[in-house]
Amino acid sequence: MIRNLEELMYQISDFFMAPVLILLAILFGYSLMASGAFACQAWQRRKNKTHYRNALNHNESGDLRGYPLVSLKRANAEVSRDELDVAALEEMEGVRTVSRLAPMLGLIATMVPMGPALKSLADGNIQGISENLIVAFSAVIFGLVIASITFWIASVKKRWLAAELVAISASVERQEKCSEVELREVA
Repeated sequence: MIRNLEELMYQISDFFMAPVLILLAILFGYSLMASGAFACQAWQRRKNKTHYRNALNHNESGDLRGYPLVSLKRANAEVSRDELDVAALEEMEGVRTVSRLAPMLGLIATMVPMGPALKSLADGNIQGISENLIVAFSAVIFGLVIASITFWIASVKKRWLAAELVAISASVERQEKCSEVELREVA
């Protein structure tokens, strides 16, 4: 009974190998795409920094591409701080998820071929060992590379979005103080 259960678990885990490798390839493509989008956003932020400052300080309009939260605030002045927080989380959701998922998939893709590699070792099949270990180590390397790329992107974007939230809050506070002063002067 136990032997049958072990064999079933082995067969099921072996079934997961192809989907996990396919997911790793897809996530690698996603990480490259996310890198390109990140580079584009960095370029937009650099190019539109003056518009960003003017939008915060003088409530002027301009090109705010690269600044998603300020753009959202500009499009909807009534947006709340909580809604901006949710928008910031949505902005980072993809890279954060991939940076956590990729190492797990890499570990799965490492452990699955270890069973056949150990069986090959017991059978004295050196070629079987090397074939399985190549797949195992390649998969974990891909998982870690994907996670490294997306973790770095998520870290920088988190800083950018936090800075935007602080700037928006400070801008709103300044505008409220100016409105209060103007009301006092009129009264």
